[in-house]
Amino acid sequence: MTDSTISATEVARRTILHKDWVPCKAAFIDCRTPGSDRKDNYSFIGAGVSQSAQQFVNLEEPHGFNVGAAGMPNGTVNSLHMHFTAEVFINFGGDYQLRWGPDGTQGEYRSVDGDVISVPSWIFRGFTNVGDDEGVLLTVLGQDDNGGIIWGPQVLRDAAGHGLHLTSDNRLIDTVAGDEIPDDAQLIKPMPQAEIDRLDVVAPEQFRQRVVTQGDRVWVERPYLCSELPGGGAQLSLVIGHGTSEDRRAAPAIGNPHTFDLAWLRARPGDGVLTHRHDETQVLTAKAGRWAVTLNRGSEEQVVELGPLDALSVPPGVWRSVRLIDDTVGQAAEPGTGEMVVVTGGDGRTRLEWTPEVVEAARAAGTVIDPDGYRAPASVMATATEDD
Repeated sequence: MTDSTISATEVARRTILHKDWVPCKAAFIDCRTPGSDRKDNYSFIGAGVSQSAQQFVNLEEPHGFNVGAAGMPNGTVNSLHMHFTAEVFINFGGDYQLRWGPDGTQGEYRSVDGDVISVPSWIFRGFTNVGDDEGVLLTVLGQDDNGGIIWGPQVLRDAAGHGLHLTSDNRLIDTVAGDEIPDDAQLIKPMPQAEIDRLDVVAPEQFRQRVVTQGDRVWVERPYLCSELPGGGAQLSLVIGHGTSEDRRAAPAIGNPHTFDLAWLRARPGDGVLTHRHDETQVLTAKAGRWAVTLNRGSEEQVVELGPLDALSVPPGVWRSVRLIDDTVGQAAEPGTGEMVVVTGGDGRTRLEWTPEVVEAARAAGTVIDPDGYRAPASVMATATEDD
């Protein structure tokens, strides 16, 4: 793997702190529809599906996926719409009623803190904040270019009544604010009913299979080569894809391709993942606890501290380690731990490279990596014959 070192300036640019979030209140065509007019849309990595030229994007360069968030006070509605690529919600403390189907009556699911929900593509979906406070729903969307969205027919009709129209090239035209519909513009029309009738029907039990709650998480106790070493005791719960796990028995809860993998990482203070690198872009978002992420090695080390809702985008090839330094910030599912969401680009397993120091210490402790990239007993591998 080619050495890649990240500068302090680049680290700062790729660090997205919660205190620096920039909302857009007119990101979508329903921004004046009563019930939907108090939404805040955030685009951290990529523009997502925002339809507003006013949308602030923290990092625009391609990651293979988009990351954002929805901020919605109690009672606020996210109108029915359809995605062509994966859309995953990560509930960071809210209480949301999700609904799906062409008119929102095909099924419902009540989402609470800690849920991860992968909504099937090509179905209409929407949600309402039914909790006492705003809460946060993080979103991860598949692909760099996700193709935009299709709004439910009634959503478009309601928006037109408030002077809002959408062009085929994803421009939001606001006639109330003085915009004129260009002569050459082709306005989006409602999806034909015949095509709506051909969409998949998703039963509630099918939808539930694409939800991973706090109680559903299966923790891999020793996911990495460093797991038995001092400071390397983090545990991993695979939600979407196999990600970075080096345990050959570990299986994700959701296995279909998303263009990214998603997992929970948890640790107790002083523990985490020792120094490693890989070839994929990776986004780390703290859920609970304060974490130290160390990038580069030696004199070029850069340390970033992440608290709840802070995120860091780590480019491919950069050495990194992760350590929980404080478990008293935020609310983890298990007391005395911190939690982090790890999103890694790509659909396949991500093979890790460890520093020589980690490799040697792990071997001395009895663990090596086998030719397929999984943890194995050093005593067993020592008995294997090698081909000439």
